[in-house]
Amino acid sequence: MKNQPTADVIEQVKDIPIYKQSIAEKFFPILEKPAIALDFPDNWMTAQLAAALETGAAEFVLSTGTHHARMQIIRPPYFLLNSYYQLWSEHPDIRFTWQQQCQRVSLTTVLATEHVARVNARKSGEDTAETASSRMRRLDQRTSYLNQKLDPALWERADIECMLDDIEAARQPHPHGFYHLDCSSYHLAHFVLKVSEYGLGERFPQPASIIHAYEYTPANVRRFLLEQFSCPVIDLFGSTELGYLYYSDRHGRYSPYLDKMQLELVPFAASDSVCSLIVSSVRNPYMPLIRYRSGDCVQTADGSVDPEKIVRFCGREKEMLSTSHGIVSQADFDDLVCAASPNIFVYQLHTVEQSKACLHYTTFDRAPLIPHEAADLQKRIQEATGMDCTISHRTHIAIGKSGKYAWLAKPHESANNS
Repeated sequence: MKNQPTADVIEQVKDIPIYKQSIAEKFFPILEKPAIALDFPDNWMTAQLAAALETGAAEFVLSTGTHHARMQIIRPPYFLLNSYYQLWSEHPDIRFTWQQQCQRVSLTTVLATEHVARVNARKSGEDTAETASSRMRRLDQRTSYLNQKLDPALWERADIECMLDDIEAARQPHPHGFYHLDCSSYHLAHFVLKVSEYGLGERFPQPASIIHAYEYTPANVRRFLLEQFSCPVIDLFGSTELGYLYYSDRHGRYSPYLDKMQLELVPFAASDSVCSLIVSSVRNPYMPLIRYRSGDCVQTADGSVDPEKIVRFCGREKEMLSTSHGIVSQADFDDLVCAASPNIFVYQLHTVEQSKACLHYTTFDRAPLIPHEAADLQKRIQEATGMDCTISHRTHIAIGKSGKYAWLAKPHESANNS
């Protein structure tokens, strides 16, 4: 039967309660997040899993919850980190920094830093402080986390100096001062701008390699980073519960990394170009996900549902914009923004009603768009969505409580931006 798991995959999941009905009926429906959470963890419990939880070979964690409710999952310790390390060690553009034992510094959400600090506090019996020491922000012998504030746009000089100190410490073990920078693309762009604002450019050494991951990267943000750094800048696509699925080369071309995984695509709603990503994965032995709706959307080269023709990851299902002209993905909207001006940094669309909206935006140089750029953007949005859209410059757009940006604003967020 099409898109059903193979016999060896069924053998690996046959004892897991959530799949027993599917096995009996010889049909696996698409697995939705609410079904995963129903009766959790009993719906996943096997003798093998119970033993793994007892010994520490498996642990409970939460997904990031950027665009959906945070979901509890079970996985081996360092599951995502090991996936990252394997990709880093094998990637043709950047494996040299892995082979040279470069230290990795991670500049991403404060939630990630806080998680590392909590884990270290439990191990040492210490209390977690509001400001964690560099020792408490070290994940393992190779990786340390930098960011200690929710909103990178609000970093002050002392925050930047502290992070630069950590970067310098990471460079010291390498004979040439090389280090590897892992980041959210937005966080790194904010960091570059803040370093310039505070006149600290001489203290910020170029990394030898960069990976950005964790969220969708707008084309303007990637362009900005490529202009700032001469080293390879690689994108990873994945999730907390699945690990990494795709990686780019330094030119932005994607390759699959589907170890113990299979993909299928299903059309998203009434869209003729956007597909939902459905993943079957046994990479995590304690919580294998069969025909799991990840919540991510993709586009293919020819508009087909052939996973081998995926050309870009275009946003989350919950951030698809329904318009009178059809479904508009985050990537589709990003095309409009970038075509109008390369200077737009963070942006957020506030819908008033189906035919009206307001786009709030910041710029890399903090100046508003020149009038003809704003008019061009209005026209592009109207043609693509049917919406009359006001273009409104902001000096600050607040980041979400997860430490990530949402391009579609919720109604209550309108008052948070200035």
